[in-house]
Amino acid sequence: MADVAETASTVRYRLGCDIGGTFTDFVLLDTSTGRFEVHKVLTTPRDPSEAVETGVLDLRKRLPDCLERTEHVIHGTTLVINAIIERTGARTAILATKGFPDVLEMRREIRYDIYDLNAGFPAPLVLRPWRREVTERVYSDGRVLVALDVAEVREALRSLAAEGVESVAVCLLHSYANAAHEREVARIAAAEQPQLAISLSSEVLPEIKEYERTSTTVVNAYAKPLTDRYLHRLEERLREQGLAGGLFLMLSGGGIMSSATARQFPVRLIESGPVGGVLAAVHLARQGGIEDLVVFDMGGTTAKACFVHGGELPISTEYEVDRVHRFKRGSGTPVGVPTVDLIEIGAGGGSLAAVDRLGLLQVGPRSAGADPGPICYGRGGVQPTVTDADLALGYLSCDYFLGGSMRLDLDAARTGIERVLGRPLGLSVTEAAWGVHEVVNENMAAAIRTYCAEKGGNLSRATLVAFGGAGPVHAFGFAKKLGINRILVPRGAGVFSALGFLVAPVSFETSRTHLLRLREATPEALGRLFGELEQGAAAMIRQAVPGVPVVFARAADLCYAGQGHSIRIPLAADGDGRIRLEDVAERFLREYRERYGYTYDDLEIQWVTLRVTASARQDMPPVALPFAPAARGNGGAAKGERLAYAPARRKMIPHRVVELEKLSAGTRLEGPLIVEDVSSTLIVGEQAAVEVDRRGWLLVTLD
Repeated sequence: MADVAETASTVRYRLGCDIGGTFTDFVLLDTSTGRFEVHKVLTTPRDPSEAVETGVLDLRKRLPDCLERTEHVIHGTTLVINAIIERTGARTAILATKGFPDVLEMRREIRYDIYDLNAGFPAPLVLRPWRREVTERVYSDGRVLVALDVAEVREALRSLAAEGVESVAVCLLHSYANAAHEREVARIAAAEQPQLAISLSSEVLPEIKEYERTSTTVVNAYAKPLTDRYLHRLEERLREQGLAGGLFLMLSGGGIMSSATARQFPVRLIESGPVGGVLAAVHLARQGGIEDLVVFDMGGTTAKACFVHGGELPISTEYEVDRVHRFKRGSGTPVGVPTVDLIEIGAGGGSLAAVDRLGLLQVGPRSAGADPGPICYGRGGVQPTVTDADLALGYLSCDYFLGGSMRLDLDAARTGIERVLGRPLGLSVTEAAWGVHEVVNENMAAAIRTYCAEKGGNLSRATLVAFGGAGPVHAFGFAKKLGINRILVPRGAGVFSALGFLVAPVSFETSRTHLLRLREATPEALGRLFGELEQGAAAMIRQAVPGVPVVFARAADLCYAGQGHSIRIPLAADGDGRIRLEDVAERFLREYRERYGYTYDDLEIQWVTLRVTASARQDMPPVALPFAPAARGNGGAAKGERLAYAPARRKMIPHRVVELEKLSAGTRLEGPLIVEDVSSTLIVGEQAAVEVDRRGWLLVTLD
């Protein structure tokens, strides 16, 4: 914890703030010592910035001048993805090449489930009357076939503005090869309809594949006015509270960027919150020499997972949101921007439990959220949730939830479980509660098995890193179902995503499609193309942190000529910065063989998309993940015993309860055991043991 007695002039902070569906989490880092303050408040769904202000005010009660001494606020939010799911974004239009207004609705013309005759898709974000056409045409190599009809553009923009449209996605054919027509549209809009927010596909996603480029640009346009208003309001609130530093946003690809860039490209915030936890988990695993991880984040609304192989952050540009079927690829809206490869695997602590029309127990996808929340919160909830079930099983404490700042109502939770689940199913309260807990664990385990099989992951060699408010509660049962015998739980697990924001680099990825056979490429030509991308990416970095040196990482999407799917390959340059083409071919063939089991001798390799990630080269603060443990002894760690459910015995049995903050390094304890933290609770079942690492981590070993 930060020491208020330190000399004020030497204390500088960074503040991580993660807005989730139920709680808003804060981690305040003292950059000189690496020590933390953590805090949680209930999220305010109608205006999330209210929860941010409330949390900041609470932190200022502990450290009155903390915001004035905060260098950066790093913020993650579910604002964009929630706007898509809940359809609360701006009134959006598409401006498309004549003959191509319905790309968004035609999609790929592929059925994601060939046996489902009634397979549905998400409703398009743009209504049919607001899909407008303009005369123009560009070849795939960038040559202009038909010039842009400027008069048509003026009329289309004028009529859209008159109809109340707020935002326009400009998606002209092959603009990734020649963006001149789209830029002309933006110039006309700025001069004649400045109230319209404009998103150009040549800036949002200058890549081949018309549907994905259109879909991504539409998502950007749909969220742009909402994001702009929200960030403006948030910055005002923080300034009023005394923030002297800058506001940065967590991007889906693992970097952070200025609020100005976030306003321009809100689609890059699509998975802003969960990414922070993956970053922190990878950072933590590198410290411990762990290469293969299953990162498990279970919060109040959903549970997400990510498979990390070789200690490298998995990045994907084939991401979907708003799926009609949560676990069926192709049933959602594709978003082509760089995103850490996460999968939603189940419900969260606030997910509602009910008996379906077949008389079976169902958990999720609906959530009680923060308002009214679970029954046990005492805020008006009447439908039992996962949190209510965990409380009834004895896994949570009525008196130590959020470190004792929020008391839970056990009797109300038990009454709700009996009324909604127990009586209809003919089960006791404990049996019904265990059913909820078990259904959640089994659903998550089934999803992660499929996901890891697709990624070629070996679960038997992986370590489960569990965090989020509900993650450590469910980690033991979840790991047993997956056959994983090691669980790593960091201190501060309940605010781990916000903690991850503090180790994220200031970075930004740019890309451009450039179709070219590998044998036709030259190091000089590739150097020029990558140089142009580096200039654009560096400009974004310097906008966020002026004067800081910028470093670049190059990559490319390659495939065999004629294929529709490509593989992302990192590119290394030799001493003079030239790309070695023979190394590119060798790396592609090795990666292709690992993924598919074979390679082709008679097909040529083709460049598809060039990528550059620019990062600010800064000396990171001493982020000691996680908090340092007590120096010696376990004095005061024991808190007594509590009855909690033991599935192997099918009954409630005594579990020892200990306080995490008072456990010292090297401590080893046998299950059954409950380890309580301010922001989360770890359950260790029978035939398992937990050891406190020298860094303060909890390592659970299952028999």
